[in-house]
Amino acid sequence: MKTINDFNFQDKKALIRVDFNVPLNDSLEVTDATRIVSAKPTIIKILEDGGSCVLMSHLGRPKGVQEEFSLKHIVDKIEDVLGVEVKFAKNCIGEEAEEKASTLQPGEILLLENLRFHEEETKGDVDFAEKLSKLGDIYVNDAFGTAHRAHASTTIVAQFFPEAKCFGHLLAKEIESIKKVLEGGEKPVLAVLGGAKVSSKITVIENILDKVDHLIIGGGMTFTFIKAQGGNIGDSICEDDKTALALDIMKQAEAKNVKIHLPVDVVAADAFSNDANTQICDVRQIPDGWQGLDAGPKSLEIFDDVVNQSKTILWNGPLGVFEMENFAKGTIALGESIAQSTKNGAFSLVGGGDSVAAVKQFGFEDKVSYVSTGGGAMLESLEGKTLPGIAAILD
Repeated sequence: MKTINDFNFQDKKALIRVDFNVPLNDSLEVTDATRIVSAKPTIIKILEDGGSCVLMSHLGRPKGVQEEFSLKHIVDKIEDVLGVEVKFAKNCIGEEAEEKASTLQPGEILLLENLRFHEEETKGDVDFAEKLSKLGDIYVNDAFGTAHRAHASTTIVAQFFPEAKCFGHLLAKEIESIKKVLEGGEKPVLAVLGGAKVSSKITVIENILDKVDHLIIGGGMTFTFIKAQGGNIGDSICEDDKTALALDIMKQAEAKNVKIHLPVDVVAADAFSNDANTQICDVRQIPDGWQGLDAGPKSLEIFDDVVNQSKTILWNGPLGVFEMENFAKGTIALGESIAQSTKNGAFSLVGGGDSVAAVKQFGFEDKVSYVSTGGGAMLESLEGKTLPGIAAILD
């Protein structure tokens, strides 16, 4: 696996695919610079070598050229984070981009305009990728969040750099972290899967059953499993057409000696609202008119025990509706358990949009081993797929 550590960038122009798809407020100011901060080590390494950087990214899902999706709005924030002046090209291909890239001096940075202003980007157009390739000597992919897309800048462009392509620090770290969980994890290995639907996690579950010793299932998925076993789940969310599959997963787990842990009690509410009336119920005896919205206290004790016995932990998905304060206790308690286990020497990887949001919201970001930057890319990796953006570098 070639990373930027395998190259000296002196007098070289690095064409870097970064993921600067950052959130902006109504005044078009960056509200969370995590993705820019994550790309900093790669950019600084190249500049310190005596190279220059041409940065390319998308922002949002524009239909053609849309002013509010222009990357010019984030130039100031990139300069703040990197401590280096950033030049800007009003297009990502063509005369101006080529002229600004060709005159770039060692230590300088050029940011290209939003790749998705051109529909050729998402179509994986070869001619478009070739035009991008003219802007650098070495291609660096450091965008894990888009590595599962076979777009021009994430995958196709790599073919124009047969000997001069590599992973940036961030993408290399993502690959290593997932590998550590799925291939080289110190046992016992635990996966915690939460979220609303079994259907969105089926392939993940099937792929990781060979790699884990324990599987905690939480969130809305719980109720499909409980109903499949004959429990009363009241008005809780459930995929009725997936109950047979849930039983099959439990059978597979048993055959592979994987212990599945489901909540034994829940915080139930009489409405999907933070102001609803609540009660603690046995997970198999939720009254009609009530729905489970968080894991209960007994469940959290059991989960804490499992987490603290584990040496390798993957967390993907919350245990409850953590966006509502009254149903966030389970997710917070799980975060605390994982933080404690990490402190005691376990390796913990958190990935997937909701669990990453929870980790940030409740202050666990620095208390786990690694927080993944890619939602969809992370899921596809856990499903055992080779991502096109990664395959293009390895090819």
